Amino acid sequence: MRIDKYLKTARILKRRTISKELALNQRIEINGRIVKPSHEVYAGDIVTITFGNRQMKIRVLSSADVKRKKDAADMYEVISESNLNSENEAG
Repeated sequence: MRIDKYLKTARILKRRTISKELALNQRIEINGRIVKPSHEVYAGDIVTITFGNRQMKIRVLSSADVKRKKDAADMYEVISESNLNSENEAG
């Protein structure tokens, strides 16, 4: 599944256009590589998303097409979530 569609299907981001825009602005990495919106995502991949002043790192558990909200949470596992502004203020 494409990364822009995955982020929407897993309900990490609300709209596919937003995830596409993030990828085009080099704010999405898969396994340490900056990717385009069309990059395929597979189970086991580590995805890092930077949006606003937040950074989220997730592990992809499934890339199946899910329709129900409660099943979407089973598609990924949050590894870390941080606020970039608080890190800059601390230093």
